[in-house]
Amino acid sequence: MHPGGRTAEGSPAAPEIRVAAGGPSAQTLEGARRHRRPAHGGTAGGEVIAYLDSSVVLRVLLGQRGRLKEWKSVREGVASALVEVECLRTLDRLRLREALEYREFALRREAVFRLMQEIELVEPTRSVLTRASQPFPTELGTLDAIHLATAMLWRERGGEDLVMATHDAALGVAARACGFRVVGS
Repeated sequence: MHPGGRTAEGSPAAPEIRVAAGGPSAQTLEGARRHRRPAHGGTAGGEVIAYLDSSVVLRVLLGQRGRLKEWKSVREGVASALVEVECLRTLDRLRLREALEYREFALRREAVFRLMQEIELVEPTRSVLTRASQPFPTELGTLDAIHLATAMLWRERGGEDLVMATHDAALGVAARACGFRVVGS
């Protein structure tokens, strides 16, 4: 997944949401894929394993400004299964606000489905929800707590370094407070 791609912008759907013209290109969706990990863990060539929240995914899929600069370095993407729901709900809101025409809406939904097949989706299990309900060092909303708990449990179980990729300021602060390297916020 490259942060490059389309740059032409359409009209705003909401004060902070702009949609780029044209569907996401194949180049836009490269990276953050399930690849075999290097033999001794870690990553090769400066590439990272990144936990992707919906703010990062949506900026790439919608071709918005401020996309994650480190997108090209994402070798493997990990996300809560909630990301699919969050992305599809956002696209539907944009369609209803007439910020996405039906053809664009269909192309972007297809891009979400393709991307979800390429990343490691983690179901919100009882252990994730239990961890999300526990106190965090900083203030965090429910969905962000589920995202952070998912990333924490993945990191604990996988034993690999995981970078938190988010454009959400509160999630970024909480992730840093929990020992994650954060990109995007």
